[in-house]
Amino acid sequence: MLSCQKHLFSLSENIIYLNGAYMSPQLKSVEEIGIEQLRLKAQPHRITVTDFFHDKEVLRKRFAQLIHARDPKRVAIIPSVSFGMATVMKNISFSKGDEIVVLEEQFPSNFYTWKALEKEQGIQLRTIMAPTLNAGRAKTWNERILEAINSKTKCVAIPYIHWADGTCFDLVAIRQRTNDVGAYLIIDGTQSIGAMPFSVDEIKPDALICAGYKWLMAAYGLGVAYFGERFDEGTPLDNNWMNHEGAENFSKLVHYNEKLQEKAMRYDVGESSNFILVPMLGEGIRQVVDWNPSNFQAYCRKLGEGLMEQLTHRGYFIEQDAQRAHHLFGIYLPENSSLDTIKQRLLDQHIHVSYRGNAIRVSPSVYNTRQELEKLVSCFN
Repeated sequence: MLSCQKHLFSLSENIIYLNGAYMSPQLKSVEEIGIEQLRLKAQPHRITVTDFFHDKEVLRKRFAQLIHARDPKRVAIIPSVSFGMATVMKNISFSKGDEIVVLEEQFPSNFYTWKALEKEQGIQLRTIMAPTLNAGRAKTWNERILEAINSKTKCVAIPYIHWADGTCFDLVAIRQRTNDVGAYLIIDGTQSIGAMPFSVDEIKPDALICAGYKWLMAAYGLGVAYFGERFDEGTPLDNNWMNHEGAENFSKLVHYNEKLQEKAMRYDVGESSNFILVPMLGEGIRQVVDWNPSNFQAYCRKLGEGLMEQLTHRGYFIEQDAQRAHHLFGIYLPENSSLDTIKQRLLDQHIHVSYRGNAIRVSPSVYNTRQELEKLVSCFN
């Protein structure tokens, strides 16, 4: 069981930060690496050819370890979720009438790509609406997803958990259903990978795309993506010198090699050697692997144990424990509650949360304490 890890972060003692889903605070070790690497650029003669590749390979191996992927070459280095989704879209052959399944109010970077495709190619976007707030909400939502997948479904593009309220989606059942109809399964793992156990061996997604600045504990501006076998021979969104074979031999770069790198490495963004962000993300993932996502989730579960029931007894809605994440959950207000009043109470107590849709999104982490969750609960009527 993990103990509180606040000593590893540069968090102010004057605030209660329950907002990891917005952006993680900086690990001291990640900060130190970032500063060290920033200073390295002041002396470029110290940057060798090997430096263009070493930290990238470390990053691939660490992310592969985190998600239980056997081959690090299936990991691409990307700048954002939208870049990863655009890469996916570019490498799936769509026809008019194809359907893409998404969720109501899922994160925009996993929506706009598909919405544009609807206009450009005549595919149909099927948005699975969230059920009303009741005890069977998550179960019904999952059932609706499964029912929506049919012979016309080309792609299911959803998160592991909903970014607004932490509702979990049954990826094993959804993967089985997509296999039945030959559809792609594309997962946005930004709000889950690092904080929750995930195995590509078990789920076998066609792509898993993650930003790095939330639960992977790194800086803003870099992410990672896993691409399965169906993308092995695809075309990169960004055709740069480093995602072609032979890039390691600088003296021969004038002899163009049109053959792309193996597997997901062909999808690396240009300047993927980013000497500052790559080692920072690598360090963030190293720490997450060391904590172990199962321990991370158990720690967050313990923080709120019994406290969320107090809120539900007062008329607030929170998804049932077994149907949601414990590092991210939404609190929905009863009709007689004032959101402005609660916002002010949280502000007065220096408690940082987010507001997404109709939910007050609370996202604790390993730097939080039981006392901080108790103070949060005290702000609600």
